[in-house]
Amino acid sequence: MSAPMQPRTTAAYHLQAVLSFALATAALAIGIAYLPVDAWMRAFLAVGLLYVITSAFTLAKVVRDRQDAGALTSRVDQARLEKLLAEHDPFKVDGL
Repeated sequence: MSAPMQPRTTAAYHLQAVLSFALATAALAIGIAYLPVDAWMRAFLAVGLLYVITSAFTLAKVVRDRQDAGALTSRVDQARLEKLLAEHDPFKVDGL
């Protein structure tokens, strides 16, 4: 038995995610630009927006890396189990 393949995202789903991210970022950036406050307040909010974006990318990378590490460990454990099962003979009597 081999490890089950993880489903891949479709091109349409990838495009939807990218466009959604771009639209949300642009809408928030435009909202900050037209906010009726002082320039330093807009700058503070813009830096906050950039911080949230970079934090989201970092979090996504960490989650992906942990999933990849877990998948590798799972595949190694699965290979060990398959080897043990292949070598195991339930009808073998020890000591004879």
